[in-house]
Amino acid sequence: MKRLSFISILLLSACQAAQTTAIADPAIQRGFEAYQQYCVSCHGAGLAGGQAPSLADDNWEYGGTDADILKIINEGIEDVGMPEFAALTEQEKQDLLVYIRSGGTLKTTMPIDDVPSVADQVQIEDWATGLNAPWGVHFVGHDMALVTEKSGKFWQVSSKARMEITGIPVSVDKGQGGLMDVATDPDYANNSWVYLSFTHADETSKNLMTKVVRGKVVAQGDGLVWTQEQTLFQAKPEHYISTGRHFGSRITFDDNGHLYFGIGDRGKKDMAQDISKPNGKIHRIMRDGSIPKDNPFVDNLEAYASIFTYGNRNPQGTIVHPDTQVVWETEHGPKGGDELNSIKSGVNYGWPEISYGRNYNGTVLTPHTALPGMAQPISQWTPSIAVCGLDVYTGDLFPNWKGRLMAGSLRNQSVRLIEVDGENYLGEAVLIKDQGRVRDVTTGWDGAIYVALPNKIVRISPKP
Repeated sequence: MKRLSFISILLLSACQAAQTTAIADPAIQRGFEAYQQYCVSCHGAGLAGGQAPSLADDNWEYGGTDADILKIINEGIEDVGMPEFAALTEQEKQDLLVYIRSGGTLKTTMPIDDVPSVADQVQIEDWATGLNAPWGVHFVGHDMALVTEKSGKFWQVSSKARMEITGIPVSVDKGQGGLMDVATDPDYANNSWVYLSFTHADETSKNLMTKVVRGKVVAQGDGLVWTQEQTLFQAKPEHYISTGRHFGSRITFDDNGHLYFGIGDRGKKDMAQDISKPNGKIHRIMRDGSIPKDNPFVDNLEAYASIFTYGNRNPQGTIVHPDTQVVWETEHGPKGGDELNSIKSGVNYGWPEISYGRNYNGTVLTPHTALPGMAQPISQWTPSIAVCGLDVYTGDLFPNWKGRLMAGSLRNQSVRLIEVDGENYLGEAVLIKDQGRVRDVTTGWDGAIYVALPNKIVRISPKP
């Protein structure tokens, strides 16, 4: 198995200036652009050296203080053919200095390969059958789960029967959209709140966007009814989009009262870099829908105050690790470049400016796999496995796997067990393969692993 260690990357605090396209560090970005224009032909990509020496190794033949470097930029070094750049503005010179001091050489992340299988250690059995594209699975008790279907049905499911929950909000089953995730409040035993994400249509335009609500499921007569609905997130009408692509969206909670959910770029890739738009982002709100006071763009009047990160293509897996509180996210790349990310406040994850993928027709999407101020994934899958559904194994049936991430895959039809240590990626193994497209994966009440396939949910337990 190829084991990839965590790759340290330059993560800088996000600028909260009034611009709508946020830049993590404007000086480094400007310095990088100036370097590409004036310096790269001699000193090489990422300061690594070429015709002229490396500027990234901290070996300075002509003095390495800030004053020395600025003097060389301004006056050049005639003996070695280094031209002077006195015509640059003082701001451009300072930006070049900042970029040089940043280390310049941008780290990249190798794709995952040589993944072993542990399928011979488990047995698979049907738990619930006759379902129609189950999207979200969330256990609420002994042999009892809440299950969403993409088509808009919401069920209480057990191994013996299922009962439809009526009165839920109307969702739109179009393309990749529909009724999506279900989750329960961390204090569900006391408050009974249930959370749903779904594709919502604007009443006037009929355009679509991801919406998040919560409500309660109560017994009424012989059935179950959705009641006390509250809207937690709804985009502005002008930001609804007609396409049926890239809605996200998983729901997860941390120990500080925050709720995280993602919205994909909706097929409008450049909007992922625009914090005045909700798509292509991970959002963070309080469990009642209010905005945390320390959200990164809360003081930017042009931004969605709920935005926690941006530059996210299509996040279909989001989970807070219960042991470390690290927010893990998996997102689809295009043709290659599916990502596993550690989600941090205000960080730009790069889409579409950087990517390990290509356009679906095979043409170049972007020449960059790394740029200053944009985070690298912790790991990436090229070719794509089409990641979907993400959880942490918390049961006791597989004690050696406790704390591992479980990532579902649509195209690869697999579940990956991913070993992490804090924010470090240690390696992964294939749990199951070729059982069907995996939409969701979770730990059950009994410590078994439950997987949502196209028309059923299966239970995975240790082989006797």
